[in-house]
Amino acid sequence: MSRTITFNELRQFKDKLPHGSIRKIAEELDLDIETVRNYFGGYNYRKGKSIGVHIEPGPDGGIVVLDDTTIFDKALSILGLDDYPVYKEEPEESKAE
Repeated sequence: MSRTITFNELRQFKDKLPHGSIRKIAEELDLDIETVRNYFGGYNYRKGKSIGVHIEPGPDGGIVVLDDTTIFDKALSILGLDDYPVYKEEPEESKAE
């Protein structure tokens, strides 16, 4: 299942990961560490590959379509999140108005 996110949101998400998370994801998925970095907006294609990421120019850094969310899902689990960005629910009182 694909996912669409802005480039800036993707970078902010990556920045929330604890130190060593990129390496951990790479090891768990048997990928080169540079491939995982490239997934999150890096551009070292001598050592890493580009997998399942398409970037279109636009506001907020552009739009990123993640065709394969495996790396993104691993990062979500490291952060203990179900989704990102996390939008706050409206309070019940304001929904009734």
